[in-house]
Amino acid sequence: MAYENIIYEKQGNVAIIKFNRPKALNAINPDVLDELEDALDKIEQDKDVKVLVLTGEGEKAFVAGADISVMVNYNSLQGYNFSRRGQELLFKIEELPIPVIACVNGFALGGGTEIAMACDFIYASENAKFGQPEINLGIIPGFGGTQRLARLVGKAMAKELCMTGVIISAEEAKEIGLVNKVFPPEKLWEETMKTANVLASKGRVSMRAVKHCIDRGFDLDVRSGCYLEADGFALCMASPDGKEGLSAFLEKRKPEFKGELV
Repeated sequence: MAYENIIYEKQGNVAIIKFNRPKALNAINPDVLDELEDALDKIEQDKDVKVLVLTGEGEKAFVAGADISVMVNYNSLQGYNFSRRGQELLFKIEELPIPVIACVNGFALGGGTEIAMACDFIYASENAKFGQPEINLGIIPGFGGTQRLARLVGKAMAKELCMTGVIISAEEAKEIGLVNKVFPPEKLWEETMKTANVLASKGRVSMRAVKHCIDRGFDLDVRSGCYLEADGFALCMASPDGKEGLSAFLEKRKPEFKGELV
């Protein structure tokens, strides 16, 4: 598939997807979703990709929400299908067996905040803005915003953001636990890629196990979550990367992780 609404590229073991509709502030429409799904399929099949970074093209926006000029003509069924399509695509991002970093360089509103929340964590520019302003349009978040936001920042804060539609700064987003780190605009990409390359240097099996245990164990009681962790620990111990990492430590050398997700 030829991409017109996103840019897909690789830098070493790091895959990069840029939302590429800068004149529309990278707003989401069905074509964007089609291209994003195709790129995610490629990443899943590419054994060389160890980390994914999502960002927005241009200086103003990560993703400034869904394309309202498309949504305004939807009937109830079309609205439902658009919502479910976006939700399943964000589950696809969330369930990738590799780390996914949201590099938020500007407006991340509505669907933009929802996409960022589906990533493993968020790095943001000081200029970034976050919010779920759908209430101001007489609708609600449709790509999982009410659910992920509550899990990330708590029910009361999620209700306030979704009910008021207020837009918050990157620093405010960091204070409530939505964003991990905030950087000056000129440092954001450098710092994001620095972390991405650190993650890419780790073992694929252990990285997948960390992600799986935290994501799947989050809604379990602690004891059940620990059983899940023990399973992940055992799989890592049996993996080539586990053997390599332990041996490298004893031999006082840098490990060379080459394990595959098998």
